[in-house]
Amino acid sequence: MKRIVLGIVGGFAALCLPLTAADTGATVKPADKPASEEAKAIPAANKTEKGDVPEDLLDDPHRLEELAVNEFTAPSIAKLFDTLQFLMPIPMADLERKMPPRMPLDRADLAIELGFLIADGFLVVQSGQMEKVEGLAKDLTRYGKSLGAGERVNRHSAGLLDSAKKGDVEQLKTELRATQKDVEIELVTLKDADLAHLISLGGWIRALEVATAAVDKQFSVERARKLMREDIADYYTESVAGLEPRISERANYLAMRDILAGLRNEMVLEDGKDPTKLQIADIRKQAGDLVKFALQRQQ
Repeated sequence: MKRIVLGIVGGFAALCLPLTAADTGATVKPADKPASEEAKAIPAANKTEKGDVPEDLLDDPHRLEELAVNEFTAPSIAKLFDTLQFLMPIPMADLERKMPPRMPLDRADLAIELGFLIADGFLVVQSGQMEKVEGLAKDLTRYGKSLGAGERVNRHSAGLLDSAKKGDVEQLKTELRATQKDVEIELVTLKDADLAHLISLGGWIRALEVATAAVDKQFSVERARKLMREDIADYYTESVAGLEPRISERANYLAMRDILAGLRNEMVLEDGKDPTKLQIADIRKQAGDLVKFALQRQQ
């Protein structure tokens, strides 16, 4: 899998990710090209195989057909949050996350924070906190614009507000799922595929934080088994290692890679063994460390 992941991002290693003047509302992006031309410019090495991602984390279909790419896949944040329905109740008081007053300038930071935002959307919907959807929609619009996908995200933000007014939970989830997919489309078009992977990574880290808190607060072996997904930790370990060096060699990404590798080992259950409350408490702590490093902005 590492060979495939490295192949995805290898074509982008020489590219410098432009900074976004987020605080002024401006967006830095390459000159526009027709989608068909961009599709031709994406080399075959940048296409992924479906087997890279655990099958249950793929939306179906999860294809960027408008780019004429065979497949570009990253784990669906919607699928990552499917497990939460088995882990209710969620200790919301312990999980509130306040948005920083200023947006980041670094595009990698923007991408991973957008992943957190989309994940927060699923958390809000799952917990029935419809009053928070308006603020979430505004934040999604700001981040989408700064990443060069403002028009696409605007459509879904409007859909989120409309669905929240109607109390339509399934449509809210559909809009959030489509937000991730449409930003991926834009980023692959702009040859920023690394950032699409970071959005998914941010979503998973937030999902892991939420899930481990829920199980730690109300432990049972059955609930704990839902967290023991070494295949997911394995995937993201390789994904972080395969990012272009300007991102992967940052101190916080090196720290995340070490934590992910440790999590992968801790999540492997021996035959006949059950997960313990002590294990879950440790995984929760490591999830908290992942959150801290993931949200550590480039200075």
